[in-house]
Amino acid sequence: MPTSLNPTSSPSAHLRFFSAPPRPAFALLALAACTTLATSQDLIHKAPKQDKTIVITGATIHPVTAPDIENGTVMFRDGVITGVYDAKAWQDWTQKVSLDKNSFIFIDAAGKHVYPGFITALSQLGITEIQAVAATNDLSEVGNVAPEVQPTVAVNPDSTLLPVTRRNGILTAGIHPSGGLIPGQVGVIRLDGWTVEDMQVKVGNYTMAGLMVNWPRVRPIRAWWMDTPEDEQLKRIRENLAALEKTFDTALAYARERQANPDVPTDLRWEAMRPIFTLALAKESGIADEAGLKPSTPLFIEANDADQIASALTFCEQRNLRCVIVGGREADRAAELLKRTGTTVILRGVQNMPQRDDSPYDDAYTLPKRLHDAGITFAITHGDDTAHERNLPYAAGTAIAFGLPHDIAIKALTIHPAQILGIDRQLGSLEAGKSATLFISTGDPLEVTSDINRAFIDGREIDLRTKQTELAKKYLDRYKQTGDIK
Repeated sequence: MPTSLNPTSSPSAHLRFFSAPPRPAFALLALAACTTLATSQDLIHKAPKQDKTIVITGATIHPVTAPDIENGTVMFRDGVITGVYDAKAWQDWTQKVSLDKNSFIFIDAAGKHVYPGFITALSQLGITEIQAVAATNDLSEVGNVAPEVQPTVAVNPDSTLLPVTRRNGILTAGIHPSGGLIPGQVGVIRLDGWTVEDMQVKVGNYTMAGLMVNWPRVRPIRAWWMDTPEDEQLKRIRENLAALEKTFDTALAYARERQANPDVPTDLRWEAMRPIFTLALAKESGIADEAGLKPSTPLFIEANDADQIASALTFCEQRNLRCVIVGGREADRAAELLKRTGTTVILRGVQNMPQRDDSPYDDAYTLPKRLHDAGITFAITHGDDTAHERNLPYAAGTAIAFGLPHDIAIKALTIHPAQILGIDRQLGSLEAGKSATLFISTGDPLEVTSDINRAFIDGREIDLRTKQTELAKKYLDRYKQTGDIK
């Protein structure tokens, strides 16, 4: 394209230059993007509030935090589990209480299985739809340090990725932003609701489960594809580490001031970081007994290399900060430090290629077993594109195939992520008093051949139809009409 117009050309030539229609290829691309946005809308109705007590009978109940119950019963009312019974306990209870059938819904689940809803500890469901269409991605904010950013505020309740994800039993998700050193907060959502407020799961008194930190690499990359000189990489590493030091020093100074004088003007960035300093400020005040203290909100630190993990843990230990390692590709190499500091891990993917040239082919597949053997608590996430989040159970299945005990794999999708996200008093297991967020499966939900028949979020029965199930019915009808099948 010319940078200036030829002064000798005619006015009509100038007009043609400025008002030329878009190229056909670009026009088609723009139309396709608009069409995609228009059709990327979940048309499934949201679940209504539970209005009757629901009783699931005859199933194998998997409480997760207690032994499995054959021929068990789960009862829940107003979105809360009121009891989990074996056959005898249920019989004893029914003899004492008159069951008004107008107030109860009975579900016969004989031969089936009941599990607590799976939890994906970190995902970007609802804040991204199609990676190739920028307008559907709301993953990051401007700036390198943005602790005030709340990604759950941007969640689209009508994302088409939500129905297909919960169709596989994933009913709760930790949502995190990306980009920069401190891209924002980690929030938690239930995968059904009319509005963002309906979907948000509170973590204590906060809507924040933690603060996301992308830890800088601590050594340069010497791979063949790296074209940045080593000295330039080292310079950036030092700058990023210095920026983190300065950010946390400033935020701690602000937290001290606010504690001493609540009338100090509010700064949204540093205010968002105050919950992470609970323990640090308590120790500064001379409180020795940590047992009665409210735990600090953790940092969710993205770190994969062993030395990167060690650097992050040392930083947190020196500053009395809680942290969770996210990614953790070499977490087993830092197992002793993780165990000593009581740090948990969110594994970002199990079905990955080896990280090192000299690693065995199954390095990622066996990592959950190695962490379990080392006594490290961890959650499993799928780690692939958000559109494939539905495959989370099969990532856990891969870990089982490579040595992880089945019960630990189930915990890595239920109670462990609930504990890591700080929502284990509400979710993660089937216990009286917890949210009735659960599903009924025809078999082991980590097997591709199993099907999830019914699912409930806070006692509300979720419509398990998806775009895929509706298309399957559509084309099945087509072949019935043409006579190709009966």
